[in-house]
Amino acid sequence: YGFINTCLKSLVVEKYGEETWEKLRLQAGVQDSFLTFEVYRDEITMQLVDKACKILGTCHCASKKNQPGFFEFCKRSGYDHMLRTLGGNLYEFIENLDALHSYLSLSYQAISFLFFPQEMNAPSFRVEKNEDGSMHLHYYSDRRGLCHIVPGIIGAAALDFFNIEISMEIVNQTEEEERTGKKEHTIFLVTQTPVFSYKERHKFSSSPQYLANSEKQIENQLHKEDLEKAKIALKDRGSSVCPVKKSHWKTIRGIITLGKGKLLRGFDPVYPKSLWIDTKTFCNGLPFHMVFDKEVGQACVKQAGVSIQKIVPGLQTMGICLDHYFSIVHPEVPFTISSIQKFINSQFVFQTRREMMPESWKQRPMLELRGQMIWMESLQCMLYLCSPLLRTLHELEERQMHIADIAPHDVTRDLILLNQQRLAEMELSNQLERKKEELRILSKHLEEEKKKTEALLYAMLPQHVANQLKEGKQVEAGE
Repeated sequence: YGFINTCLKSLVVEKYGEETWEKLRLQAGVQDSFLTFEVYRDEITMQLVDKACKILGTCHCASKKNQPGFFEFCKRSGYDHMLRTLGGNLYEFIENLDALHSYLSLSYQAISFLFFPQEMNAPSFRVEKNEDGSMHLHYYSDRRGLCHIVPGIIGAAALDFFNIEISMEIVNQTEEEERTGKKEHTIFLVTQTPVFSYKERHKFSSSPQYLANSEKQIENQLHKEDLEKAKIALKDRGSSVCPVKKSHWKTIRGIITLGKGKLLRGFDPVYPKSLWIDTKTFCNGLPFHMVFDKEVGQACVKQAGVSIQKIVPGLQTMGICLDHYFSIVHPEVPFTISSIQKFINSQFVFQTRREMMPESWKQRPMLELRGQMIWMESLQCMLYLCSPLLRTLHELEERQMHIADIAPHDVTRDLILLNQQRLAEMELSNQLERKKEELRILSKHLEEEKKKTEALLYAMLPQHVANQLKEGKQVEAGE
C-alpha cells in the first residue's frame, strides 16, 4: 500500500531533506507521492530501498533491521493509541497483531477492491512461551525476504511500550506449500531484558505507577489478613454456638461486610444443576457454531447451527470429517484437535472448500467464518463459536446471503452496516486525496512556468526594471 512508500519518503525527507528525496526518486524512476489506500508493486518499494542504500551509504541489512522509523511513523499517523491497547506485555501485544491486521483489512482491502481486485494478504504472527521466559515467534508471509524487517519493528514496540530490550535471532526458516502458494515461515527466538539500570529502577520505583501498584499489593495483603481474622472469629464462634445454616445470599452479604464493601475472595460463578436450554433452541440461537471431537484422529462433527447447515448441507450428516468441508485460514495450524488446543486463545478463521459446496455456490466467493475455540473437557469435544466474516453489503450479496441469516445478537450485523457507511466516507477521503495530489502537481507546474516567465523577463529587461514592472509600479525612463 502507498502508506509504506509514504513512510519511506517521510523518513528520507525528515533526515536528509527534500533534495535527497528528489534525487532518490529520480534514480529509482518512481513518482513523487503515493496515495495511502492504493496498491503499488513491491518492486517500487525495493527500488527505493536499493537507491536509498546507495545514495545514503547504508547496507540493505541495516535498512531492514533498523525499523524504529517505520514504527514512529505509524504512531504519528494515528495508530499510537490502537497499538498501545493491544496488550499489557510483549506476549499479548504480538498475540493480538493478527486481530489488528484483521481490523485494518476492513479499511484497506475494501477500499482497494474498488480499484484493484487483487487481495493483499497480511503477514501472520504466532507466539509461544518457553519455560525460561523466552518466546518463539512464528512469522508467516506471502512475500519472501522481508523477515529481517520484523526484529526492528517488534524491538521498537517493546522498547516504547514495555520498556524492555529484546534480541531476536532466526532459529528456523522454511517455505511451506499453503493454500495461497509458497508461504515463508520464519521462527524467531525472542529474549527480553529490562532497559532500566539499578539507579533507573530505584528512580522508577518512586513513580506514581509503581507506588499505585505497591499500594494495591499492600491492600491485597490487608484483605488477606482480614479474611484470616474473620475465619478465626467464625471458628471460635462456631465452637461455642450451634452452627446455623445460612442462605447463599446471606453468605455473600457477610463476606462483603467483612471486606468493607469489597469481595475478599475471587469470583466464583454459580452454575445450574442442568442446562436450561433445549438442543433446538441452542442450534437456532447460535446459528453459526460447530461441535467436533477427535475420533480416529480426525475432527468429526457432532453438532452444527442451523445457518451453517443451510450454507453447507453436508454438515447435516453428523459424524463427517470437518476438514473435508473447511480449511483453516488462520492461524497456520494443521486441522487436528491437538494443534488447535495449542493455539486455543487465537482467533480462528475457517473457509469453506469449493469442491464440497452445493452447485449454486460454484461461482460465488467462498464463505469465511471467524470465531473462538472452546475445549469442553467433560465431553472431550471442541466448540467453535463463530460468525460469518463479512465486511460489506456487497460481500453479503456476492454470497447471496441476507442479514436475516445472522443472529440478532451477533455484532456482525452492526459491523456490516457501520462499515458500509465508513467505506463511503473513506472513498470520499480517497477522492479528496487524489484531487489534492492533482492540485499539488498543477501547482508545481505553475511554479515552473512562473520561473520560465521570470527568466525570460530578466533576459529582456534589467532586473530592477523587471521587478518594478512585476510589482505594478511605473518605471521612469533611464539608460
